[in-house]
Amino acid sequence: MLSINEIKKPIAAEIDVFEDTFKNSMYSSVPLLDRITHYIVKRKGKQIRPMFVFFSASICGGINESTHRGAALVELLHTATLVHDDVVDNSYQRRGFFSINALWKNKIAVLVGDYLLSKGLLLSIENNDFKLLRIVSEAVRQMSDEPIYYEVIRQKTASLIASCCACGAASAGASDEVIEKMRLFGEKIGIAFQIKDDMFDFGTDDVGKPLGIDIKEKKVTLPLIYSLSTCSKADKKRMINLVKNHNDEAEKIGQIIKFVKDTGGLEYAETQMKKYQDEAFEILNTFPEGESRLGLEQLVRFTTERNK
Repeated sequence: MLSINEIKKPIAAEIDVFEDTFKNSMYSSVPLLDRITHYIVKRKGKQIRPMFVFFSASICGGINESTHRGAALVELLHTATLVHDDVVDNSYQRRGFFSINALWKNKIAVLVGDYLLSKGLLLSIENNDFKLLRIVSEAVRQMSDEPIYYEVIRQKTASLIASCCACGAASAGASDEVIEKMRLFGEKIGIAFQIKDDMFDFGTDDVGKPLGIDIKEKKVTLPLIYSLSTCSKADKKRMINLVKNHNDEAEKIGQIIKFVKDTGGLEYAETQMKKYQDEAFEILNTFPEGESRLGLEQLVRFTTERNK
């Protein structure tokens, strides 16, 4: 599989410019805020979401200044939700670094999340990017609805990647029909991406201990949902009891992980992930062949076939 840097090559120059745009969009004259946002920029991830924005714009007409603002808007929103999620989950690490709430406490972390969200909104309003703002605002609205597995991932992870692809298309001046097509493409990728993420939870860490992070948080994801739906009533009752009452015991977590593996939960999740991936490719293949379509195809494969 190609590395993320190899996939990024066609838009590498645009991503470099975007990094400055994103950094500048978070600037504050308040020293504490500026120090925290500088810390956020330093620990940036793989930039998969901005890449979806730029490739989507490229395949729909071309990258322009509006595309850069759209990418910054999505990334500001995404970063704000991560900061808020860490507070809600009482999590002290993010991507191997200390989280904002771990370093500066919950109250400041909540305010920083609010600040990032407001900067994104202002960036759009000041540049009359109302179409982009409407697309991303829909993603925000969908991030807090009923907790049913596919609905949760469609309305959180998937809605954000969907807004990346829709924003890219809208920034390039695409028609409403094409924008909706790119939104649906991104939604399917987002669902496949999250299923892949959930599958990782049923592995082991670097020293061989069972991961089970979702289990510790009592989150029931697709592999476990499938296994519970196909097992005996006695096994179902026993597993639910382990998840509810013994979710902080490594031995019990190991039992849950073994149960999911033995009952085909991971194989089922893999099948579902590939179904969404194939549906995304069907949409992508309606666009003309070229560097941008190839870039999106490679990015899709990276997000759904990665090993970590």
